[in-house]
Amino acid sequence: MSNANDFRNMSNDELNALGADYAGEFSEQGFWSKVRKVASKVGGKILEPALKLYYAAGDKDTPVWAKSVIIGALGYFISPVDLIPDVIPILGYADDATVIAGAIATVAAHIKEEHTRKAKETCRQWLG
Repeated sequence: MSNANDFRNMSNDELNALGADYAGEFSEQGFWSKVRKVASKVGGKILEPALKLYYAAGDKDTPVWAKSVIIGALGYFISPVDLIPDVIPILGYADDATVIAGAIATVAAHIKEEHTRKAKETCRQWLG
């Protein structure tokens, strides 16, 4: 098994072993592809929290249980199958925002200032 501190090198089976329902949907390439695709549509209200989670998941100090929550939420975010299809105007990303907000609330103690700073920087680069 890969080192649980580095989710980027984990296989889908290893991610699923963390217990995250949507962990199998998560991949770093899929995450960045989704971010590129939706950045201008969703803006910073969804993008910045998703990026905070992403950076927290990559931190060696984040415990495995928190990474499981994060990877599940990010897997849901990038999954083409979700409760409200993303193509529905206005409502399409509401379920994604709810899942991301729930993950943020659950793992808030493990989101460091550096994760927030990186998320803000990345949003500024993508959104201007």
